[in-house]
Amino acid sequence: MAAPKKGRSASAQSKPGRSLALILIAIAALTGGMFASGNTTPRLGIDLAGGTSITLKAKANQGSAINKANMDTAVDIMNRRVNGLGVSEAEVQTQGSDNIIVNIPKGTNSKQARDQVGKTAKLYFRPVLASEPSGPAAAKPSPSAPSGAGSSSSPSGSPSAGQKAGSPSASATSQGRAVTDGLKADKPKPAASGSASPSAPAGAGDASAAKLQAEYAALDCSKPAARAAIAAKTVKPGDPIVACGEINKVWYKYVLGPAAVDGTEVKKAQAVFDTQGASGWQVQMNFNGSGSKKFANITDELSKKQQPQNEFGIVLDGEVVSSPFVQQSITGGQAEISGSFTQQEAQSLANVLSYGALPLTFDISSTTTVTAALGGEQLHAGLLAGAIGLALVVIYLIAYYRGLSVVAMASLLVSAILTYVIMSLLGPAIGFALNLPAVCGAIVAIGITADSFIVYFERIRDEIREGRSLRPAVERAWPRARRTILVSDFVSFLAAAVLFIVTVGKVQGFAFTLGLTTVLDVVVVFFFTKPLMTLLARRKFFADGHKWSGLDPKSLGAKPPLRRTRRPAGPAAGPVDTKEA
Repeated sequence: MAAPKKGRSASAQSKPGRSLALILIAIAALTGGMFASGNTTPRLGIDLAGGTSITLKAKANQGSAINKANMDTAVDIMNRRVNGLGVSEAEVQTQGSDNIIVNIPKGTNSKQARDQVGKTAKLYFRPVLASEPSGPAAAKPSPSAPSGAGSSSSPSGSPSAGQKAGSPSASATSQGRAVTDGLKADKPKPAASGSASPSAPAGAGDASAAKLQAEYAALDCSKPAARAAIAAKTVKPGDPIVACGEINKVWYKYVLGPAAVDGTEVKKAQAVFDTQGASGWQVQMNFNGSGSKKFANITDELSKKQQPQNEFGIVLDGEVVSSPFVQQSITGGQAEISGSFTQQEAQSLANVLSYGALPLTFDISSTTTVTAALGGEQLHAGLLAGAIGLALVVIYLIAYYRGLSVVAMASLLVSAILTYVIMSLLGPAIGFALNLPAVCGAIVAIGITADSFIVYFERIRDEIREGRSLRPAVERAWPRARRTILVSDFVSFLAAAVLFIVTVGKVQGFAFTLGLTTVLDVVVVFFFTKPLMTLLARRKFFADGHKWSGLDPKSLGAKPPLRRTRRPAGPAAGPVDTKEA
């Protein structure tokens, strides 16, 4: 068994260049991607770069009072709604008894985040009674095009159980998508039936119908003022309404029946990519018990009608965010909304469905820009602290390890480059924002990374003290050091993961950075430090134990192995001196 072990060791020692080449290629590829994307610096959080601060004032809904429980629920929903756009490091917190402060970092899509926070009214599913293009673009779409859904009006191609509704005969747009079987809902109220003619919207008595007809006829959804007026209205869930919705950059106006399903009855919604079909990005919804029953009834009723009356509008704050059509009754408590979604559109709709209903309504009382002056000072202080810490580590390595400090400093440099490049790429990829606690996590990572080098160097020195030369000492020390490094990094990563899961806001930045740098520490030690040490062990300066190499056997107190001569037999045999091997 000894021969194969030596063969494996020799093979491992003879090809350290492969590992070095691999990590250098990875660094070059990541750096090239960073420059190609144009994101050459990490995104900074609001405490380092400034950003937008929004103050929301709570108003009581019918049946809901302004109290701590409702405010905490609203904060939780808003926090998930905004941060659902990515790891954007937005902060949502209460101020006083009836205000909520939302801080959105500079570099985040602040307009999208403001829209997500601002849409604080309740979410409803309402049957579509009539719809048509509105404003200057109203004459462009074909009269036969189903408004609100953007899908073929052909009734054929109805999906069977378990199939996607977006069959070849239904080319759904990014706004209106075919709904798959798996949803349940309430039976539409009698007011939901009637003519689909835009000139005579059904769904109300004579007086209210005439008022609604006049309002619908005068509505121009292409004008922001008209949309704002609709959003400012207070309407009851049981009343028919007029609303606006945008489809492929064309505004449509709707007449919607009484609410059939409340947004609070959506148990879960998520954006997923269809890997088995051609639907691309889609939104999967799960309803609770009452919501499933209601939606089963509404889809059964709508499936018997022609477009656009076989559509239902998903309405948030007076705006139709989506108007899918129904081809058959949907049962099972689950549904998918599919069509020509982009990932951002699917995620945005999933966020609206998951977090659209709040226990209170809110008015935006102020929107201000937070100055970056204080953030710049904090960033400068953090970088200065990191530079001082790094300088102290380098001084210690040079004083104690001498020539080995070159290996440690090169490894620290590789780790720093990887950390910087990955953080720069994570900004646009997942919305990661570097805040002050994250900078602290990066500073702590210097010690974690240096600790891994020290463990390995001390194992090598232990082998030299036992009388081995450098090359076998490097290989024999690695298995013992590797085990210790992995256990240490696993504990650090586990602590970072738990901290990230159980905390919110800025503390998550610290945990994320700590976990990222811990993983990179393992990569650097395995693919850079160990192969580099194997190569240097072949150099005379290190192999001969030069006094400035940090591996001088004499300075380490190494003792050569001893061997004893045989004692002659008999009582006359005197003591025999040992000889050095």
